[in-house]
Order: sequence, then C-alpha cells, then structure tokens
Amino acid sequence: MKKKIEFTETILRDAHQSLMATRMKYEDMQGALDLIDEAGYRAVECWGGATFDSCIRFLNEDPWERIRNIKSKMKNTKTQMLLRGQNLLGYKNYPDDIVEKFIELSIKNGVDIIRIFDALNDVRNLETSIKTTKKFGAEAQVAISYTVSEVHTIDYFTKLSETVAEMGADSIAIKDMSGILTPYEAYELVKNLKGRLSIPIELHTHETTGMGSMTYLKSVEAGADILDTAISPFSGGTSQPPTETLYMLVKEMGYDTSLKIDKLEEIADHFEKVKQKYIEDKTLPIKMLSIDPKGLIYQVPGGMLSNLYTQLEGLKKLEKYNEVLAEIPRVRKDLGYPPLVTPMSQMVGTQATFNIILGERYKMVPTEIKEYLKGNYGKPPVEIDEDFRKSIIGDAPVTKDRPADHLLPRFEEAKNEIGNLAKSDEDVLTYALFPEVGKKFLENRNI
Repeated sequence: MKKKIEFTETILRDAHQSLMATRMKYEDMQGALDLIDEAGYRAVECWGGATFDSCIRFLNEDPWERIRNIKSKMKNTKTQMLLRGQNLLGYKNYPDDIVEKFIELSIKNGVDIIRIFDALNDVRNLETSIKTTKKFGAEAQVAISYTVSEVHTIDYFTKLSETVAEMGADSIAIKDMSGILTPYEAYELVKNLKGRLSIPIELHTHETTGMGSMTYLKSVEAGADILDTAISPFSGGTSQPPTETLYMLVKEMGYDTSLKIDKLEEIADHFEKVKQKYIEDKTLPIKMLSIDPKGLIYQVPGGMLSNLYTQLEGLKKLEKYNEVLAEIPRVRKDLGYPPLVTPMSQMVGTQATFNIILGERYKMVPTEIKEYLKGNYGKPPVEIDEDFRKSIIGDAPVTKDRPADHLLPRFEEAKNEIGNLAKSDEDVLTYALFPEVGKKFLENRNI
C-alpha cells in the first residue's frame, strides 16, 4: 500500500496573514468553504495566530462566530488553529486559568487540532496548553519553532521533539516561519525525527526565500506525513508553497493523497477574484508576492514582513525597509537568538525599527523587550550578556523558573471588570486577551 501524504490548507489563516497582515474578511472566504471541505484536505488552518486580534481590531467581526461558521461547513475536514502556548493569541504570558478556559472554549466552538508552539521553544510554556487540549478532546500538535543559530542544531531540534512527544504531543510540526529551512537540512531533520518518533510529522514553511517547495520535496523523501500549503492565488512570496503544485509533485513521486484537483481548481478560481480585490484596494502589497533570498540572512517570517512593510508605509518611512531588515539579526543576537516567531518577531522587529528610525540603538526600548530581559517570557536560547541586560533593565530581578507560576488567576477578575458587556465566557476571554481593544469591540457590538 502506497504511503499517503496529507495536506493542511492555510488560505483561511496563515496565507493571508503572511501576505496582507490578516485582513481577509469572512465574507470573502465564505463562498469557498463547501469546496474546501470537499477537496480532501486533512485539515484547514482557519483560526488563531493573528486572526482573533485582526477580527476585533480591524474587521469588526466576532472571532468566535467566525470559527463556529467555518466549523459548520467542515463535515469532512478538521479545523486547525495556531496557539502561542502560554501567550495564547496575545503577546505576553497569561495565567493558567485563562489558558485552560480559552482552550476549552476554542474546542467547544469548533477547533479540532490545536498547533501549540512557544516562541523560545521553552517547554515550560507548553505544559498547560498540551494538557488542556488533550483533556478536552482535541489533537495536540506541538510545533517546534525552527531557526538558525549556534545552538539551534539538528540534535537540538531532535531532543526538543522527543521532549514534547513525551509531554503528550499527538503530532509534531516543524514550523519554519521564515522560509530558512533548506532542503537538505529538512531531509536530515525529518529523517532523524521519523527514526525516533512514532507520531506524524508535519512540515510548515514559507516561500519567502524561494526554498519552500524544494524543502517540501526533500521532507517527503525523508518521510514527512503532512504538508502545509496555500491555494495558488494566495501562495508564494511570504506565504506557503502552492497546494496544486505540491499535489502534482507528491502524485508524481508515487504517493497517495486524498486531494481532488478539480476542487482545488474551483477553490483557486474563487480566491483569484478575492486576491484581485485586495490588490486593487492596496490591502495586499505586491512586494509580499516576491521572493527575497536575503531572508536566509534576516530570518524574518512572512507575517512579520507584511506587517513591517505596512507599518513603515504608515509612518512614511518605507525607504528604511532594508535598513530595518539588516538591523533585525543584530537585535536578535543581542537578545540571545530567539526564533523570530510571534511574539518575539514583533518585539525584535519593533526594536529594530526604533533603532533605525531614531538613529540610535536602544534609545527607546518597548516594555515587552524589558519584560523579556527580566525572564518573563521564558528562557532565551543563548544566555544574554549581563552588561547588555543591565543597560536596559538595571538591577531588576530576573525570573528563572516557569514565568506563568508568578501570574495570578485572571478569569473571574476579568469577568467582574467587563460586567454586563460580556454575554458569554467567550466575551470575557475576548476582553481578557485584549483588554482595550476587546472592550471597545464589545461596546460597539452592543450599540
């Protein structure tokens, strides 16, 4: 019997997050949901990441309603979300009671697979999410955040994967958010994991540097089970490799797949019109569709690139784009080589932007960077130089144990604070995750 390669479609989440800062409206995906469900995907990634924040901050949509609506159309296809471990969908650690309640309600509202990662690969920040996901019956897929540095070796990622498998991961995703996992490195890593683990291995990458499809080819040769792809109109550039192309590739390689090419073509037709709409109204910058091999140096994720471009455009500082990109690896080194994935990518990107625009390094330092240097996000991959740390936070104490152990329960307190504005526990969590924006969203909804 031929091995089957399965596919996770990213069009409803990471594809548009990477290309156009998560601005796709539900109305633009609604007409394709039945087709997606009939196409033979293992899963459709449709929630989490920045979708929650974007829904309430920019699109005036209820994110909980979005996942319920998508789930109602998925009779044959699992729904998948991306969760930042103890950060959930925000940019800081939340107390365990918020993490547990959020995961419980995510599953209740229609999430089948939760892909859990930590920006520092600090497994202490994964414990509560893995345990709670399994408790409420969803698949706990743990993603290892791939990056390149003096410590991030194949041996490092193999041991990390073995650890999270022991913690209860049902599957492992290699999360290459910047498109920097090269084909032969991918082959060695997947081969190592398949030789030591019995759970499925999924590959996630971006075409940012032009490596994506080649990396998938070698990963499949090494034994990968699942690939993350984006339907062609929203593929390439800072997004994922194209679904249709990878379908053709795995078929030619002699593997089986459940995908139906006729349905993929219909899905592509739908999203080609959506793409043109967003290009015309300038929501989707054409630059995000191009390849930039310099990403192999800067290691900047797709979603971060589109957001950085949009922010600099808003500041009328687009001419500084390449300077900021060049500053990012320098800031990353100062901070102990954290993988550039949310929230670390935003933190490093913001600091690099300040350094360049203000013309002086660390003249202005965001609160989040200070909290990171205090150990409140977790353990950096490489020890941070003490002189550098003190230059930013002075003699402030540094947390050495699990950061969430220092956080008090928050759900009941948030419930009291938001009062009658909250009609459900989901509303309370919307406020608890993003207090200012969440409250404003709930107020506008009740007008």
